[in-house]
Amino acid sequence: MSFVLTELLGEEKNILKIILNRPEMRNAFNTKMAEQLLSIFRNTMHDVQIRVVVLSSSDPMSFCSGADLKERKGMSDEDWRLQHQLFEDMVYALEDLPQPTIAIVEGFALAGGFELALNCDLIIASENAKFGLPEVTRGIMPGCGGARLLPQRVPLHIAKEWLFTGRIVDAQEAYEVGLLNKLVKNNELQSYGLELACKIASNAPIGVKGTKAVTNKVLTMNTKDARQFEIDTYNKVILSEDRLEGVLAFNEKRHPVFKGK
Repeated sequence: MSFVLTELLGEEKNILKIILNRPEMRNAFNTKMAEQLLSIFRNTMHDVQIRVVVLSSSDPMSFCSGADLKERKGMSDEDWRLQHQLFEDMVYALEDLPQPTIAIVEGFALAGGFELALNCDLIIASENAKFGLPEVTRGIMPGCGGARLLPQRVPLHIAKEWLFTGRIVDAQEAYEVGLLNKLVKNNELQSYGLELACKIASNAPIGVKGTKAVTNKVLTMNTKDARQFEIDTYNKVILSEDRLEGVLAFNEKRHPVFKGK
């Protein structure tokens, strides 16, 4: 049984939309669903035809409610550890995708579901979206990026409040503190998400991937190393055919046709 659906979007079919599809469980991910997501992420990593990845949900009331605690009932410590290793591999594969990633959040994004969104580059949400990392209320803590990535999205003191209390935050508050790239009306979310993905996909993919690599990596580097990594990546990008096409198209007053080469 497939808990994850995929479709190719855009005129060039170069946008991969990944749809979480376990609505009867509010899209909580179990072992099987995590295995399917991990496989898709790993395959996409080396797919040069895919320029943007969109992560969405088949349930307008729930993006993802996190790990399925019903499956975890009665697990031994070792079984829990092994399953969590799978979950780690899944979110790290998402975070490590070279293509830009967009989380399109409707309804609840809780615990591991919120962490899936945090492991994406951009987050857009509908007005009915709700976010929370309630792990501490269940004797756990965020283990798939929540405690590490949330402070990169919102001010540290706000992140600590959300993490320490485990409270659920509505979309308006999430937008006001900077978590979201865009807050969209419920019935406009999917179309806006596609529009944003198409805008990114229309740009030179090597340049976009290089930009993502630099912006992600320099956060953990000192100034000297960050400068070197940035210019090394820049020098690789300008050797591409897309750079020649971009300059030529500008001078010929037309839209460039990028090939990812």
